[in-house]
Amino acid sequence: MSSVRIALANLPFPANPDASVEAACAAIAAAAASGADLVSFPECFVPGYRALGAAVPPADPVWLAAAHERVALAAGIAGVAVVLGTERFVDDRLRITALVVGPDGRLRGWQDKVQLDPSEDALYEPGAGRQVFTVGGLVFGIVICHEGFRYPETVRDAVRQGAQLVLHPHYSEPEPGSFQPQAYADPRNTFHEAAARCRAAENTCWYASVNCAVDGSPTTSAIIRPDGSVFAWHPYGEPGLLVGDLDLDLATRALALRLRG
Repeated sequence: MSSVRIALANLPFPANPDASVEAACAAIAAAAASGADLVSFPECFVPGYRALGAAVPPADPVWLAAAHERVALAAGIAGVAVVLGTERFVDDRLRITALVVGPDGRLRGWQDKVQLDPSEDALYEPGAGRQVFTVGGLVFGIVICHEGFRYPETVRDAVRQGAQLVLHPHYSEPEPGSFQPQAYADPRNTFHEAAARCRAAENTCWYASVNCAVDGSPTTSAIIRPDGSVFAWHPYGEPGLLVGDLDLDLATRALALRLRG
């Protein structure tokens, strides 16, 4: 059996940008202590997801570059690969992105958000293209929030490129009067967690979705098996790491590879 241990950083929404970096570095160290090979963070965790009106200061390219360097240094010290939900500037335009750092602390690349939610149009420029990354024996792709929930082809693209695991950094918070789940994929809940199960099953891949620890949120961090069953989920609103050992032999990618055209 080929196995990899991943950790999902189910952390509170950061109080400010500097606090987001401190929390990320602490979670990287905790992931290493748990024996994880890779740790993933929610969407835009550094400096904080701004599109829903949170009091996040205007993006600063100098600050972002320094923050990314600190996270990369923490990854190298801990010996853990990191997928950091964050922002970056490309040609002076801001993008939602995921920074990928290897366990040696070196940059492996970026996966920008290609399919923006309408609420993000005024703040961000969409990226283009989708790639996969390799850490040890694991090949993984990344889809960010809206992409994974509403655009199945984004996941399939990564899996057809070889991804055994697709990571899904997102940010979700409750709406007034909304149903507050206590168990993962409750049928009374919104469609979002059912969509995560579908993305795994329709592509025969592992799927790992990571949100902040938000009281009352319709989603929490979870790991879904390649057959669409729930492997593990984190209690709603509780900070911590969700750690799981993934049998990569189960990720045959069979259904994704059958697609023609």
